[in-house]
Amino acid sequence: MYRFLLSRQWVILTLIAIVLVPTMIELGFWQFHRHERRVAQNALIADSIAAKPVPVEELTSPGHTVPRSDYWRPATATGTFDTAHEVVVRRRTSSDDRVGVHVLTPLVLRDGKIVLVNRGWVEAAADQHSYPPVPPAPKGEVTITGRLKADETTGASGIKDLKGLPDRQVMLINSRQQAELIGREVLGGYLELVAPEPSGGTPEPIPEPDHDSIGAHMAYAVQWWLFAAGVPVGWVILVRREKRDQQAAAAAPDSPGAPEDPDRDANAIKATPSR
Repeated sequence: MYRFLLSRQWVILTLIAIVLVPTMIELGFWQFHRHERRVAQNALIADSIAAKPVPVEELTSPGHTVPRSDYWRPATATGTFDTAHEVVVRRRTSSDDRVGVHVLTPLVLRDGKIVLVNRGWVEAAADQHSYPPVPPAPKGEVTITGRLKADETTGASGIKDLKGLPDRQVMLINSRQQAELIGREVLGGYLELVAPEPSGGTPEPIPEPDHDSIGAHMAYAVQWWLFAAGVPVGWVILVRREKRDQQAAAAAPDSPGAPEDPDRDANAIKATPSR
């Protein structure tokens, strides 16, 4: 009764089922690991934001690569803004998804070193080649607090570092690039300005990173595992249905494999007129 499983159709169907099960299981674990990473990321952000601010020099130095454990750590810096070397970072979005630029202003510390400060978002200029109107940075010596971030790279951010841009416009926030342009030592990474808040609300402050939502990765993982469990169940159902259909076909009176009925043959003979 199960010889139909050796047919080409059923062999192909069985092979597909065999391939689908481990594939779906692996996809489920992929989503599960994404869920775990998101949970760990949320915990890191929450712990970092809640940390006590420390002087930025305690967290970074010229040429330093900011480790992930220090992302979003509050840091303080005291110095004077160098607006002559201020640049804007193109293709950045505001909190309500408007496309504009970030204002990146060097802060010259008391020891002469520089830390880059992302002062926030402003609208881009009317054309791609003009420098947008940017609210001036505070004058004189100031003390700021910001969230420490690592230098941006194309590999990590996915943003292509375009060349030949208009003067004072960049694609990435990168301390090494800015050190070459300014000609002075720049601390690794940069600060997202938190305090003091800009007068008039512009530049628009960078919002605090989301650390509450976890996405639907766990739900997707469960779905893939349910699909994986459903494949063999579906295969068994199809096999039983095929077996039942073949049994019904074999038992049909007119089927080639149906058992002979002597009474039916006798009645047929009687009904045949004699010559």
